[in-house]
Amino acid sequence: MELELRHLKTVRAIAEAGSLTRAATALGLAQPALSAQLKRIERALGGELFDRGRHGVRATELGELVLERARFVLPAVTELQQEAVRFTHTARNAQRLRLGGTHGPLLGALVALLTDVAPEAQVTTQASWSERELATRLTEGRLDFAVAGTCGTAAPPGAAHLTWQEIAVDPVFVMLADGHPLARHGEVRLADLTHEEWACVPGDGCFADCFTAACARAGFAPLRMYETDTASCVHLVQVGRAVGLCRATFPTTPGVTTRPLAGTPLVWRHLLGWHPAAQRADTAATVLAQARSAHAGAAARSNGYADWLALRGAAGRRARA
Repeated sequence: MELELRHLKTVRAIAEAGSLTRAATALGLAQPALSAQLKRIERALGGELFDRGRHGVRATELGELVLERARFVLPAVTELQQEAVRFTHTARNAQRLRLGGTHGPLLGALVALLTDVAPEAQVTTQASWSERELATRLTEGRLDFAVAGTCGTAAPPGAAHLTWQEIAVDPVFVMLADGHPLARHGEVRLADLTHEEWACVPGDGCFADCFTAACARAGFAPLRMYETDTASCVHLVQVGRAVGLCRATFPTTPGVTTRPLAGTPLVWRHLLGWHPAAQRADTAATVLAQARSAHAGAAARSNGYADWLALRGAAGRRARA
């Protein structure tokens, strides 16, 4: 017979009761059954644990050793069981937020805001260049929310079975080297960039087609487009190899000037997506509100965007006058 925790509990109960009769009563057993169990335990341990007498039982040296170990083992196991129950309950009920996003500052800002308003939430992130891949992860339950976007009014991926809510709509700006002649202008006409090469981050939406169409309306076809990561786009702009396309909230970067395109020929719609069957309405509302706050913070930190908004506001007031 192998020693089990219930055997240690039996030995402890006998020692605390001081007699087999009283211990049997406390354990809800018949006294002969308890005596037989004690004998099996003693055989397993190789010696008697108690001296029996007319006035009860007294632990032997072996019994004292077993009781000493039991005083450590039993509370530790009880604590382990309680902790395991708490962990299981917490894991089952804790809010888990698996966020996905494409390039841009919104995902990081959203994580920071969510950990402030919901410090108990377990927030993780996944990044992808592909809006379609993010939509697939939402559909398959591998993401809870995704920050993505579309060009203009294009439908987001998975629109038939996913919920997409608008965070904000930004104009697309152009990135120029500080020394570029057009960097001194308040805004840049797309037609004035006819002879430039371009840099942009990749994606699988319709932005490339929308950009090509905008260039065609301006009377030219773009010479070359370098699709690469953000850092490489910035470098190409800084060294004068290309001009870049960016969202209006693009952060201030040494060596780079961002300017709005005259007439706003391109816009980017920031979206938050989730599967409606997998998310509670209040959770989705919280995440959406924090995503909008993240965008507002990014817009407030962009001097170029603030200037553009001020010009639009002034134009609107003149039109109404």
